[in-house]
Amino acid sequence: MRIKRDGHIHTPYCPHGSKDSFKQYIERCIDEGFDTITFAEHAPLPPGFNDPVPAQDSAMPLSSLSSYITAIETLKAEYRRDITILTGLEIDYIEGFEQETKAFLDEIGPQLDDSILSVHFLQSKGSYFCLDFSPDSFAALVTSTGSLQNTIDLYFNTLKSSIESELGPYKPKRLGHMTLIKKFQRRYGQMDITEHARHILEHVKHAGMELDYNGAGTAKPLCQEPYPPHDIALEAKKRGIPLVYGSDAHQEKELTQGLTALYPLAH
Repeated sequence: MRIKRDGHIHTPYCPHGSKDSFKQYIERCIDEGFDTITFAEHAPLPPGFNDPVPAQDSAMPLSSLSSYITAIETLKAEYRRDITILTGLEIDYIEGFEQETKAFLDEIGPQLDDSILSVHFLQSKGSYFCLDFSPDSFAALVTSTGSLQNTIDLYFNTLKSSIESELGPYKPKRLGHMTLIKKFQRRYGQMDITEHARHILEHVKHAGMELDYNGAGTAKPLCQEPYPPHDIALEAKKRGIPLVYGSDAHQEKELTQGLTALYPLAH
């Protein structure tokens, strides 16, 4: 029997998400027939890193981390007969903050069942940009790098660095939404990322990592495809790279987004 799993769900601890309760997510997943889910909230950003989004709400504060983990552990016991719940985090790889990220993982890693390594922030000319915050912030990033192609190159080079980074024994084993760079593609026209994607898949395979097969892009009006899209997902499958479906839901109604199209390839 195939396991029906959502490996990427956010929570009321997300400052830029909804306040839908854990139980709303869990009970909807039970109704949808999921066997296993991972709550993968945005981990606290490393000390010394200044969140570049205007509200500085990209991740939960460090002060909330303990209660987040405690809440999930309580729910695991409550729903143990109905569904397997995994305690997880979405960890940001931020160039220049590798040591701080490793120190965080060394401390919190033993309490995690699952985790995702994602790239949301890119460094250009000494400044950091959140590449998926808004079309305008993405445009500012393109201006900083000098061109859309330079931005694409920077993203995939940073993604490669995340895979190769030495983050210790608790480094996440799953790479998050590897084609997030395409979130605003319909504003910019065709983005040719084929060669970049092939190289990333080579590194993912070599590192023994999984891929987050993320349905969120299907609901984004300027993207309208999963991360990664079907052709790249097929290539990953051919290489024996596990694809783990993730709704990347930030509210209960976003659960199962993209699932119908993605699930035949996903684990």
